Amino acid sequence: MPPSILTDITAHLHARNLYPTPAWLQSFVSTIRPSTPLPALKSTALFRLLAADITSTLAPPPSAVFPPDILNARIQAQFLEGPIVCQVLDVDDVGHSKWSQVEAIEAKERGEMTKGREIVRVVESEDGADALPESKGPHKLLLQDAKGVKVYAIELMPVEGVSVAMSMGTKLVLRNCEVRRGVVVFEPAGVKILGGKIEGLEKAWREGLKQRLIDAVKAGQEGD
Repeated sequence: MPPSILTDITAHLHARNLYPTPAWLQSFVSTIRPSTPLPALKSTALFRLLAADITSTLAPPPSAVFPPDILNARIQAQFLEGPIVCQVLDVDDVGHSKWSQVEAIEAKERGEMTKGREIVRVVESEDGADALPESKGPHKLLLQDAKGVKVYAIELMPVEGVSVAMSMGTKLVLRNCEVRRGVVVFEPAGVKILGGKIEGLEKAWREGLKQRLIDAVKAGQEGD
């Protein structure tokens, strides 16, 4: 592959705040056909990178990862200037009780949903996403940056695309976000969803969601 094409692909990814490692780029180049048009190469590179674990595929500059003291709960407030790319490892609808979410999942497993006062039948999608309850939040998320640091985030205001139906491994870009006592505060202006999904993580999370909710109910963690 001509160096200029690799440079174009790299610039395309950097423009989205994705800084792939040299090893990832080399692996990507080895799997594509030399005759593939440049626009297709850019799209494929972006798709594959968003579907990968950023802890092994990205090498961002120090300013693009969580600061070393982000988990220090004694710091009342600090700001993440960013941009910081992170991936979603977990999401929880803290605005609804755990048991109500279990009931919603079971209703959808039976192929039912409510419409006004009616119960109507629904058809589940192939990937099982329709088995997840609709969630309006606020949501609590577990995020991970390219260095592997894990931080919780909470919605102060609804962020479009954030819900229990979002894919695990979804990549986000954070800018000018406030951190309060070790928890990132989500507001629409500070969060951009790039997309993506880590298949293994998504499958394990989805399959275990109902049981985790039931376990939380049994443990008395309803909080409402």
